[in-house]
Amino acid sequence: MLAYILRRLLLVIPTLFGIMVVNFALTQFVPGGPFDQIEARLEGEGDSIDAVAGNSGKDPGAVSTDPGYVGARGLPPEFRAKLEVEFGFARFICPDGYEGNLIQQAKDCEKEMIPAVERFVIMMGKFIRFDFGESYFKSQSVVSLILDKMPVSITLGLWSTLIAYMVSIPLGIRKAVKDGSSFDSWTSGIIIAAYAIPGLLIAVLLLVLFAGGSYWKLFPLRGLTSDGFEDMSMIGKALDYLWHITLPVLASTISSFATLTLLTKNSFLDEIRKQYVMTARAKGLSERRVLYGHVFRNAMLIVIAGFPALFISVFFGGNLIIENIFSLDGLGQLGFRSAVERDYPVVFGTLFAFGLMGLVVGILSDLMYVWIDPRIDFERRG
Repeated sequence: MLAYILRRLLLVIPTLFGIMVVNFALTQFVPGGPFDQIEARLEGEGDSIDAVAGNSGKDPGAVSTDPGYVGARGLPPEFRAKLEVEFGFARFICPDGYEGNLIQQAKDCEKEMIPAVERFVIMMGKFIRFDFGESYFKSQSVVSLILDKMPVSITLGLWSTLIAYMVSIPLGIRKAVKDGSSFDSWTSGIIIAAYAIPGLLIAVLLLVLFAGGSYWKLFPLRGLTSDGFEDMSMIGKALDYLWHITLPVLASTISSFATLTLLTKNSFLDEIRKQYVMTARAKGLSERRVLYGHVFRNAMLIVIAGFPALFISVFFGGNLIIENIFSLDGLGQLGFRSAVERDYPVVFGTLFAFGLMGLVVGILSDLMYVWIDPRIDFERRG
């Protein structure tokens, strides 16, 4: 098993390298860049998210009426050169012994653009040391940005996962035992219908019904906490927190029941029909003991072994639609804004970190299989 783990760990390196190469190459052909975003802001078009939504909030002719406005003429050459060096797209070649800040160097020194291949090598060298740099637009390190947004994603993901497991596993077992009954039929209809409805519609429906849209105002419309949260007691904070997360968690959980429930049901049906179950019943064991003493461990192998990957995705995933509708600022919003704004340190830093975690968690999932069922030996397969 140790040799298998070592091989899998060694495969992480070329796999992660391939992921980064493909995504870095794609960005070289995508129109626009961070400098275009800065010019758009100087021209009064707001940030790129507003531009995408068509909410720039300015009169289209406002800039052109002021010929002295710097944004109307684009970025000054010296300032653009300084930004290109700061962002790692270029370097200044100055005479020996020359001293001066970046603005002075932009005026007095020759600028040399750094080739894409060299920029990629420099970036990967920093990432290997877990130096993800600083956001182009937020004056924060990539790590601090992720840590700031994680509580929202953890809240949505962790509660959604726990609820999905707590409901789907017992329901799947019950459906397997009652296979073909009316209970099995109508529960299948409900969970499949819930799976088919887009999360966007579910979220909007919950808002309309329970957040004061048209009917009852039982839950808050946005955010994770109320005003004055810090002054509440521990019980008050807990209740306020649960009050705020109810609708977002429901919206992100409802569609996830189908896959886990049907997976559990089918796994139990496969095991129930095997010879050892018939033998256990013939020996006079109770149905409950047969089901939970013999079938459960084998049937739940495929469900439980996937938990490490699901658990990590909960912590580092982001649901952009849910975050937008309920005005939550999580990793989904961060990823979307970074991609639209061409904030490359955030885009590639998060891609490297989460890609590495995903590959390592794949190994942990295999180890989980062996821990649950010691009969599995990846060294002897094939």
